Amino acid sequence: MSAYIVGVLAPLLLTFALRSFKKGKSRGLPADVGGEPGYAIRNYRFTSPVETAWAGIKTLADLFEQACNQHADKNLLGTRKVISRETEVNQHGKSFEKLHLGDYEWMSYGQAFQVVCNFASGLAQIGHKTGERVAIFADTREEWFIALQACFRQNITVVTMYASLGEEAICHSLNETEVTTVICGNKELKKLIDISGQIDTVERVICMDDEISLNPLSTEGINSWKVFSYSEVEKNGRENPVEANLPLPSDVAVVMYTSGSTGLPKVRKSFVLLIFLFILVKKILMCTFIQGVMMTHSNVLATVSAVMTIVPGLGGKDVYLAYLPLAHILELAAENLIAAVGSSIGYGTPLTLTDTSSKIKRGTKGDASALRPTLMASVPAILDRVRDGVRNKVDSAGGLAKTLFNVAYNRRLSAINGSWLGAWGLEKLLWNVLVFRKVRAILGGRIRFILSGGAPLSADTQRFINICLGAPIGQGYGLTETCAGGTFSEYDDPSVGRVGAPLPCSYIKLIDWPEGGYLTSDSPMPRGEIVIGGPNVTLGYFKNDEKTKEVYKVDERGLRWFYTGDIGQFHKDGCLEIIDRKKDIVKLQHGEYVSLGKVEAVLSVSPYVDNIMAHANSFHSYCVALVVASQSAVESWAVQKGIEFDDFTSLCEMEETMKEIYGSLLKAAKTGRLEKFEIPAKIKLLSEAWTPESGLVTAALKLKRDVIRKTFSEELAKFYQS
Repeated sequence: MSAYIVGVLAPLLLTFALRSFKKGKSRGLPADVGGEPGYAIRNYRFTSPVETAWAGIKTLADLFEQACNQHADKNLLGTRKVISRETEVNQHGKSFEKLHLGDYEWMSYGQAFQVVCNFASGLAQIGHKTGERVAIFADTREEWFIALQACFRQNITVVTMYASLGEEAICHSLNETEVTTVICGNKELKKLIDISGQIDTVERVICMDDEISLNPLSTEGINSWKVFSYSEVEKNGRENPVEANLPLPSDVAVVMYTSGSTGLPKVRKSFVLLIFLFILVKKILMCTFIQGVMMTHSNVLATVSAVMTIVPGLGGKDVYLAYLPLAHILELAAENLIAAVGSSIGYGTPLTLTDTSSKIKRGTKGDASALRPTLMASVPAILDRVRDGVRNKVDSAGGLAKTLFNVAYNRRLSAINGSWLGAWGLEKLLWNVLVFRKVRAILGGRIRFILSGGAPLSADTQRFINICLGAPIGQGYGLTETCAGGTFSEYDDPSVGRVGAPLPCSYIKLIDWPEGGYLTSDSPMPRGEIVIGGPNVTLGYFKNDEKTKEVYKVDERGLRWFYTGDIGQFHKDGCLEIIDRKKDIVKLQHGEYVSLGKVEAVLSVSPYVDNIMAHANSFHSYCVALVVASQSAVESWAVQKGIEFDDFTSLCEMEETMKEIYGSLLKAAKTGRLEKFEIPAKIKLLSEAWTPESGLVTAALKLKRDVIRKTFSEELAKFYQS
């Protein structure tokens, strides 16, 4: 046989063999578990749940100290200093702050450990007592991480609070947990001062910003508070060291308020005569919508240990870009893992992430370009925006550039989907150099792995990121109540629409939900409500035994289980797919069930959609949708069509715009195979983005359905009037 033929056939046969092996690979195996009858799966590599990946390490405090001893001279925490702030005014007269940021300045593991020890001693020196709780109320930054580790060294339980919290939620979180010390930034300090009369137990406030901006007129209500700067506390501890009071594995490390707690339903003030009822209802609503989840050191350590076994080659050469809220378990677990393995953490913000981010001064580098990370965590909403941003830029370029991109993308998509006629080998390398290298530069050009969690990731976005960034996406599924631990898709799993096999710390069990028509006996795949069991399952809700008993169960073998309310199905290889959620399912007038989450996930693929909320009414036979339009995509379309408009709001009100966007939604619905009754019969276009600050989405960018329904009650009512 000719050497040339062998040279061609050998790689093909090897590739075929490897792909066949992966196709038949079992990633999850049936498990023998206790508790309620169901269909249970475990990770294929571990016969029982993993509690720790490090010998002798049983708490997060132990894990951090070990890492600092092992990697003392390596970079751990990196932050960019602000060189200058400028204000720019756009054509509509709106002013925006623009930042010129410097290069990353690093703190080594050894230096960080010393600062942590100093800050821990400083907490004791300023009067924080054993058994009292600390709240960290700030945006993600290196001081947040240091304060967290310092609290762990003194066995202080940390209450995490999103920086975007509303006043009622702030008061409830602090008062319910009886926090005595708050660690915050200047922005958050101003919020605290405004509501100081409603906060019962706070005695000390530590401001992370050394220049504390206090208005003398606004501080009258906080005379009982002692206000310190971060550096003052650290210096005090350095000069007066206190011995560590290390925690036990069963001690509560964090009380984390779930992502639905960033705001509370509002009651109109006009009901003055019903003030007593208002107070009563308000208390009930607080208990309903705000739940503090109690996480022990062993709970979080189990998730951290499990994820470490999933990310390939994790170690000292990796650089992690941190910008998601540390008050969210996804980010908190990720940063503890990164620190544990000797990697580096560079801090950024969503508004300074790329060179074109809204707060970056034109001509200067965004966080990703300056840091050039290899790893990052994300939520689907951010990845969707990366996808839409690239597509809009390609569309606006037009001509040869657009044609070349589309050819390259389709060739690689064909290959990833399994076609032998797609772009492999040298052709793949060629497209990477000619086309995708520029896209990869958006996030620094070195990304090798992305963790996505918090919400379902669309197949379109997953494929787009796989191709354009050349990085696998580990799509995870978990909840605050399970320390983000549940399932995780492995780097060599090319499938889309699934969330992977159980993490090594978890069992995943499906139980029957007859009312919704989901049974573990269903064919071809078992279906049912997802229940998660393992050492990562938390203790329950703070001061809410009733709710805890409702969704947490301990089986006859002593294993804790959490009932998620999500509906899933298992594929043959043991991987889980989320297909519904109990609370999101609405029965229409003629008996059809509509999963609102499913509809939103399918329709969000449209390039014109920035956000969307589907709505259904059981007294009608159709569903509807509120659509937040993507300004860049819609304006780009209008310019191409020669449509004149005064502003984006007026553009969204035009009939031509409505028809174009609705047509795009119908196309997405067809691609996503929605049934006719699942496709919104009517839509309302909205021009204002939904942000955590507006109170319509959580800090993790999840929809707050009840708040949106009340905010747009008039618009929703009009859908059903004709």
